Amino acid sequence: MTITAALVLFSVTWFMVFFMVLPLRFTSQAQDGKIEPGTPASAPADAMVAKKAKITTVIAIVVAGLLYGIITSGWITIANMDVFGIMR
Repeated sequence: MTITAALVLFSVTWFMVFFMVLPLRFTSQAQDGKIEPGTPASAPADAMVAKKAKITTVIAIVVAGLLYGIITSGWITIANMDVFGIMR
């Protein structure tokens, strides 16, 4: 696996994990009781983006490492994913 492929794998994994972590511990402004003028009541009261980005980075390193190991070991190959028999 090239360095570029590893970076792409990590980036895609990071964003997938980030979008799963974002809704955790979400509190809307309506639930908090403090609605800022000009924002919808469903906007987050405190998004905690920096904390969630750090959590995402730790999780993404582990997941990307597992995926890297699976890809480079040859345990799962393109031939395993050929469900229609096109590559034979």
